[in-house]
Amino acid sequence: MAMGRLGVEETLEALNAALGPGGPVWFKETRARHLRVRDFFAPRRALRARFGDGQVPERVVHAIACLQGPGVAPVLRCVPTPTGLALQLQRSAVFERVLGAVAAYAAPSAIAAPGRRVVLHCPALRGGPGALRLSQLRAVLVADHLARALRAHGVSVRQVPAVRDPHMSTFLQQLRVDWPVPSERTANEALRSRAHAKLTSAGDSGALFPGALGSVRLKELVDECGHTASYDPNLDSCLVTEDLLSVLAELQEAVQHQLEESSPGMAAAPDTGAEGYLVVHVVSCEEEFQQQKLDLLWRKLDDQAPLRQKHLVCGPVKVAGVPGTLTAPEYYELRHAQVCKASALKHGRDLAQDPAWTEIFMVLSVAAIKFEMLSTAPQSQLLLALTDNISTKGTKSGTFVMYNCARLATLFEGYECSMEQGLYPTFPPVSSLDFSQLHDEGEWLLLFNSVLPFPDLLSHTAALACTAPGLHITARTEMVCKFLVQLSMDFSSYYNRVHILGEPRPHLFGQMFARLQLLRAVREVLHTGLAMLGLPPLSHI
Repeated sequence: MAMGRLGVEETLEALNAALGPGGPVWFKETRARHLRVRDFFAPRRALRARFGDGQVPERVVHAIACLQGPGVAPVLRCVPTPTGLALQLQRSAVFERVLGAVAAYAAPSAIAAPGRRVVLHCPALRGGPGALRLSQLRAVLVADHLARALRAHGVSVRQVPAVRDPHMSTFLQQLRVDWPVPSERTANEALRSRAHAKLTSAGDSGALFPGALGSVRLKELVDECGHTASYDPNLDSCLVTEDLLSVLAELQEAVQHQLEESSPGMAAAPDTGAEGYLVVHVVSCEEEFQQQKLDLLWRKLDDQAPLRQKHLVCGPVKVAGVPGTLTAPEYYELRHAQVCKASALKHGRDLAQDPAWTEIFMVLSVAAIKFEMLSTAPQSQLLLALTDNISTKGTKSGTFVMYNCARLATLFEGYECSMEQGLYPTFPPVSSLDFSQLHDEGEWLLLFNSVLPFPDLLSHTAALACTAPGLHITARTEMVCKFLVQLSMDFSSYYNRVHILGEPRPHLFGQMFARLQLLRAVREVLHTGLAMLGLPPLSHI
């Protein structure tokens, strides 16, 4: 049997193929009560589409029970039931395969084809933080998370605009948003001159306000793109300013930069022209109309503009219980104050002025914000309840995830200290561990719902439907936050119920080390997921 990485998607694909031609039938179980008896299930109703009476031939059931292949998890049994086919894996074998290669499960299941290139444009970053609305902050956090996910997937990413406002740069550092600042490289003046020349011939001779260079009609281009492109039908003309041309020049430079400089270790794509790029404009819903103008203006003024421009439009952010408009810095200060208050209640004293806690409070504040902003699909409306108190006990929050990250760190620190005192032996080779001793349902829940499917989740987070028709694109940036919350809930339940570091008796060490290896895998997955959000792991809270 192949000893490569096991995969949920590979297993599902093989299970569906074993049933013969037709659509997908099998699904992976996730709930604890179902996982007590089965790991995958094919419902009777879905089986009727393949087999008229829903009865699967015995030879097919036997073939499924003997299923093997690259990435396919080893099967223990496949049993027909009144409600469908129930399949259970060889769990000890799955534990052994997965926990013997932990690093492989903290990376994407497949790396993108060499040469994939994306330009991420977030226009909200062109101003200062004081004017940044919560809907714009959401777009910034989505763009930052998407850039991290794409790079982890092997995609070459260029982010624009470069942040020129020093206060915005400081605020982004505070939020742990990784965004470039201006370099010494100057804008391509040839592109700007060509734009000016085309503008002169296309300009409207009507009255213009001071600072405007001319007016360009966009209606014909909207009609040329057709209804399937989904441009706003009210787009008619665009008043061109020097600032707009600067924006276009920066976008052109981002495309040109990647044409000239391939990323280290990446081969050039076969289509080396601008058409080989995907340009994604990540905007708030309030900025969508203006961004469509910019998109069309780029096409109008430059024949070399990338043909594939997509708009990732983030839904509105509504604030419950807070009158007026809250800016992004005010939102951060509110959450930071709530984190400090929650810590004072927990520890019985104010730690806000303690230098040892300053960084921790900043990370917890950012975690609270990012999980609030990113746990909802970006295109959906987001409702913030700012009056809710921050707590490590609230199972839906970023602080809860960071709390469990710290619990894992404390666990392994406790083992190291006990080992140095001679209470426990050094950690044995993983190949010598007996994973058949992992029989608690919480242990299988952690492996089957968290460690095993994590590579597929990373790949889905980086998936962009760039070939789909239309102007708009969707992204699954909510997946990592939801996954980490569920992982933390499962770990917390297991940790509260099972004593990991048991009595220092030799006959108990085997199970203890098997459990520690499982939690090593959980820790790796958790740390990788947090890195996708720009959050460092915490050792204590």
